[in-house]
Amino acid sequence: MTGAYSRHWRLMLAVNAAVMLGVFLHKLTLPPYIPYIHLLVDYHFGFIKRALIGAIVGLFTAKVPVWLVFALAGSVWLMTFALFVQLFRRTFGIERGQLPLLIFTAGSPFVFKNFLFTLGHFDIYGCLGAIILLLVPAGSLAYVLFAALISAALVLIHHIHLLMYVPTIAAIVVLRHYLTRAITRRDLAVGAGALAGLGVLFLAAQFAGTMPIPEADFVHYLQTRMVDPSRTALLQFAYVWYQPLAKEVQDTWARLPSNLLGVPVYALLLWLHAPLWRQLRDTINALSEQPHRQIVIAALIVISLAYAVMFAMVFDYSRWISSWVVCMVLMLHAVKTLPATRPIAPIDADDRKTTILGWIVTVIPRVGIIRPF
Repeated sequence: MTGAYSRHWRLMLAVNAAVMLGVFLHKLTLPPYIPYIHLLVDYHFGFIKRALIGAIVGLFTAKVPVWLVFALAGSVWLMTFALFVQLFRRTFGIERGQLPLLIFTAGSPFVFKNFLFTLGHFDIYGCLGAIILLLVPAGSLAYVLFAALISAALVLIHHIHLLMYVPTIAAIVVLRHYLTRAITRRDLAVGAGALAGLGVLFLAAQFAGTMPIPEADFVHYLQTRMVDPSRTALLQFAYVWYQPLAKEVQDTWARLPSNLLGVPVYALLLWLHAPLWRQLRDTINALSEQPHRQIVIAALIVISLAYAVMFAMVFDYSRWISSWVVCMVLMLHAVKTLPATRPIAPIDADDRKTTILGWIVTVIPRVGIIRPF
């Protein structure tokens, strides 16, 4: 990395840091409607969906201040970012030649910048769980059970994780554990049992996890957990603990015409990451065994189909497309753990077009929650 554009990539790191700080400061000015109520809801009235985070918070404090949203979510963001840097270091190294790939992953508006804008939402927990599974040893059956435990926790945080990150976690387990050893019947039984158990947990959360008391009583209970009960505007989304799946789908399809207007924007943003997609393609093509390539491609298809189902059910499109990109980045790291026939050349840091794309990706602050930007 000694060409005319080498200094650009180092400068992009500094600009990314400044942009992330700006996104965080902007987020602090916004009312945390959904994130705050998730810290209040627990299992006081029995098993319900979306209650694990609030139940854990309740173990430490009876009254929840609003600032805890940013303190807790910020800590999770910092932990996830630090572990991603460690994962990147182990997978690719932090040499200057890998700076472009770091910019198109960690510096992408789809990834950590958007996690900052969605601070307090549950998406990042799936990313954190997957990164942990990419870092820990995968040689024993305990790895499969650990992945199942992480996945179960994610479903209890929010059941949509079964579509959002559990397929990626399952793919990581297959690539890091099942494809690296002789598979026994016990391995298959444990894996199948874990998937079946997660399916049952999802169905329980989705169809049996609604609040069993009137909404007014539920809101009153949430107020007893607030430091400032007068801020009732922060409880305006209490209805989601009562809303059936059919109503969510109906709302999504009602918003579909306006949400589809963002598709060209998403397509453009994905095109800006062309060097990343070429890196993923080349990494897959370099795998030494044809069955490994086929399994990886099948896994990418399954992950993408899960997101297609999400798009049909819940309308937070900007979050979903961002998390899909995160899953592709995680899969790149997972694929790199498989045997390859040749080393993969890093993204060309001296290519003028790639440098321009890197700068555009760097200055875009985030993608959004429902609509682009």
